[in-house]
Amino acid sequence: MSESSTGPWIVAGLGNPGPGYAGNRHNVGFMVADLLAERMRAHFKAHKARAQVVEGRLGPVGPAGRRVVVAKPMTYMNLSGGPVTALRDFYKTPVEQIVVVHDELDLDYGALRLKLGGGDNGHNGLKSLTKSLGPGYHRVRFGVGRPPGRMAVADYVLKDFPAAERKELDYFVDRAADAVEKLVLDGLAPAQNTYNS
Repeated sequence: MSESSTGPWIVAGLGNPGPGYAGNRHNVGFMVADLLAERMRAHFKAHKARAQVVEGRLGPVGPAGRRVVVAKPMTYMNLSGGPVTALRDFYKTPVEQIVVVHDELDLDYGALRLKLGGGDNGHNGLKSLTKSLGPGYHRVRFGVGRPPGRMAVADYVLKDFPAAERKELDYFVDRAADAVEKLVLDGLAPAQNTYNS
């Protein structure tokens, strides 16, 4: 798919806005988005779509690089679909050029899975996105593991990563950002072969 005929790729990291949520498991999508923005040497700016966005290129300098908009929806997680759909319309990006980075309970901590389409698996952010966009967007699923014992899922994902997990968090976030870049630059199958752990 040539860039000239379509808009930029949109990479949406899911999370909840505000400092109280910053270190939560549910905010790992924001963490990956922040790192991608850093790699693009750009700063987030408010967009009328109710999102913070960074525009730039990923990959090699020059025409080989890929135009990308990295976004953090500024609604709460369960309303993420509205901002991402507004960005899709604004940038005229086809849904198959949208990548969503989110926490995944069904994967061990730090494991990654990349896929195109699928269900929401009870994830409120994905539920909202699929309702707005349909299911045909890419997902980078970042494993956070299951809650221990009888802890409610909502309590678990809205807790910060514990100290033991924080030791490896930067490495896993870095790896997830690498996976996003590989997906955008080389396509889904090569990215899956490299990163689906």
